[in-house]
Amino acid sequence: MQDAITTLIKTYDVTGRYLDRSAMDRLKSYYATGEARLSAAAIVNSQAAAIVKAAGDRLFSELPELLRPGGSAYTTRRYATCLRDMDYYLRYATYAWVAGDTKVLDERVLDGLRETYNSLSVAIGPTVNGIAILGEIVKAVLVDAGIDNPSFVDEPFDHMVRSLAEIDV
Repeated sequence: MQDAITTLIKTYDVTGRYLDRSAMDRLKSYYATGEARLSAAAIVNSQAAAIVKAAGDRLFSELPELLRPGGSAYTTRRYATCLRDMDYYLRYATYAWVAGDTKVLDERVLDGLRETYNSLSVAIGPTVNGIAILGEIVKAVLVDAGIDNPSFVDEPFDHMVRSLAEIDV
C-alpha cells in the first residue's frame, strides 16, 4: 500500500525530476493534516459499529424496498452481509485518508468488488447510496468530536462512489 509521500516521490522519480514547489506544497499539506487524520481514524475506530448501524438504518429507511422480499437485503443473511460490506468500506476509507491516497481503495476494494458485483448481478445503486451515507455520517461524527476541518474524509468516500457508479451492472 502506498501513501501520499511514496506516490509523490515515485511520480517524480519515474520522470527523473527533483521535487518542485508543487510537490513541496502537497507534502506540506499532507503533514499539516496528519494529526487530524490519525485522530479521525481513532474516533471512527472506536465508533465503527455505531456508524455502520446508523448508515444501515438510514439506507433502509430511504430505500425500504431493499428489506422486502426480493430486495438485496431481504433475509437476515443478506442484511448482515450488507452491514458487513459497509464496515469494509468504512475501514478502507480510514486507511485511504490516513495514507492520503485512494489507491488502496482500488487495490483492495474496488477492483475485486467490480468483479464480484458483476458476477452476482448485484444492483450497485444501493451500495453507492450506502457509501455516500457512510461519508456523511463519518463527517458529522468527526465534527461532533471536535475535528475542525474533516474535509479530508470526503476523498475516499467520493472516490468509491465515483468508481462504483461507473459500473454497468
